[in-house]
Amino acid sequence: METVLVTGGRGASGRWIVDRLADDYEVVVVDYDHPGPDVDPAPHVSFRAADLADRGEALDTVHAVDPDAVVHWAAIPVAGTHPDGRVFETNVHAAKNVLDAAGRADARIVQASSDGAYGFFFADPTPFPDELPITEGHPLRPEDPYGLSKVTAEAAAGAVARRESVPAVSIRPSWIQFPGAYACRSDEYVGDLDAGAGNFWSYVDARDVADLVVTALTGTGGSDPAVTPGAHEAVNCVAADNALGRPLLDLLREAYGAVPADCEIDGSALAEGDDRGAYAIAKAERLFGWTPARSWREAADAEVDEPTLFER
Repeated sequence: METVLVTGGRGASGRWIVDRLADDYEVVVVDYDHPGPDVDPAPHVSFRAADLADRGEALDTVHAVDPDAVVHWAAIPVAGTHPDGRVFETNVHAAKNVLDAAGRADARIVQASSDGAYGFFFADPTPFPDELPITEGHPLRPEDPYGLSKVTAEAAAGAVARRESVPAVSIRPSWIQFPGAYACRSDEYVGDLDAGAGNFWSYVDARDVADLVVTALTGTGGSDPAVTPGAHEAVNCVAADNALGRPLLDLLREAYGAVPADCEIDGSALAEGDDRGAYAIAKAERLFGWTPARSWREAADAEVDEPTLFER
């Protein structure tokens, strides 16, 4: 059984990834804090503590584990919760350190990027996309430290892939939701069109994110890999529909006044009356055979046990 090192595996979305990976891999979870020496880990799961923004600790930890693959999911997850400099420096240093260590270990790489890399959500006013749906080739224009840190991390992944001849995938989730607790279906969100306008009412279920992580690892490790050694690919990770269940073009016209004439609309992928999300997901399907399996229509009120990675 292969070993996968997962950073940030005890976080809100990270635990879903660890739980999913533990079906097929030995998973070593690395976070800033250790859950304690007396915990009873779930099958195929173990824990280590490290400050990944410290280069020595990151390099030592990955070297000691010697993983077959690394899933880098640790980060300060949003702008506005910490000083700008701390968000950027922590995220960039951790990514640079972990990805360098993964490359030296000849490990396959999957990392968390974000739709924040495009620069829509935290900009004021929100810029309109150049195209709809938004493909991975859309220009990245973040103004905030979180989005900028993700652009930098993607560049670091590309550099490591080229230098060390390992495959690397950066996953760009939109707002991650959790079964039975979909914040994007709260009364406050649904009743205020502006609440979701910054990311065009996009979302994704944590289980779909975990599925894409697994398929990205499997695809890049097969006999005919979807991402070849030495290459880096970024892929969107969003639900097929938008969080309001209304035609996307109608929402955009209502929130922004109009769809600008210079926005290129792919009519074959986004028709009038279509309630799809704003981000294209065809690339993830083409590379990895991944399509989102969950919608808010079923998952918002679903009763699903949250992953338990250990017991005391």
